[in-house]
Amino acid sequence: MINRTEDAPRYTPYIIFSREEWRSLRDSTPLTITKRELDKIRGINENISLSEVEDIYLPLSRLLNLYFIGSRELRRARSNFLGKSSEPVPFIIGIAGSVAVGKSTISRLLKTLISAWPEHPSVELIPTDGFLYPNSILEEKNLMDKKGFPESYDLPKLISFLYKIKSGESNLKIPVYSHIIYDIIPGKYHHIGNSDIILLEGLNVLQTKTTKKKNTPEMMVSDFFDFSIYIDADERYIRRWYIDRFKVLQKTAFTKKESYFRRYSTLSDSEAEIVAGNIWDTINYVNLKQNIEPTKYHSDLILLKRKDHSIDRVMMRKI
Repeated sequence: MINRTEDAPRYTPYIIFSREEWRSLRDSTPLTITKRELDKIRGINENISLSEVEDIYLPLSRLLNLYFIGSRELRRARSNFLGKSSEPVPFIIGIAGSVAVGKSTISRLLKTLISAWPEHPSVELIPTDGFLYPNSILEEKNLMDKKGFPESYDLPKLISFLYKIKSGESNLKIPVYSHIIYDIIPGKYHHIGNSDIILLEGLNVLQTKTTKKKNTPEMMVSDFFDFSIYIDADERYIRRWYIDRFKVLQKTAFTKKESYFRRYSTLSDSEAEIVAGNIWDTINYVNLKQNIEPTKYHSDLILLKRKDHSIDRVMMRKI
């Protein structure tokens, strides 16, 4: 039995688990990833270990498997009710959180774990970066300093894509974004085949929006989710992670001649610290506080990170 942690509020729509409590929910879920595989998917300055996978992500994989199987059973029950069968549509998992909080690493890890389920599902990982407006449009709209804010995304295109996915369409394509050139790559697309599960990862995937036209029907990205996860951490930790990542990229990716950020590659260590801190304070922190963090309670599950990137607590929405 799971006990309520001492610092948990008496009434909350979430069940709050300590790390130890969550670890016990792994049951007999096997470890299906090796250290070598984990090293390949680990992000910059993210010290995720196999023990972290066992304690946190195997219980999460087990939970997601229960939701996935439950959705298939519900589809079969509804087919019996209607008296006719229907083809399943992809199960979509949304993964949200701040810049530098570790969304991409966790998404890659979950893709690896989910692909090894007994059902051997086909899994697709889709970052929402491909739905950013090209820089040419952002420049026209004077939004280059707000890349990553909700208004910098082609939301109608993203909604249309998800609508088609949930309608059963396949063989779709989406634009490809390059972090090197900091832009959509012209004429390059990522083709999406028949997938059982889609992981949609992005800053604002839990974002809500009110239209200016009061009587206009509106859909949100999260309307298409079967399960959603928010990666959370103290802002002070995320700021430090962002600066540390910037300083690594400064000596690696930023040195490439095609890099949009090549001008930063010659900064001294102290200058890089100041520049990265300023970018965080004036852009990413503002986006976090205004747009990203307010959406976390829309999620089904919240993973709260410690300073070392390990998970301290897990919050799961009650049903």
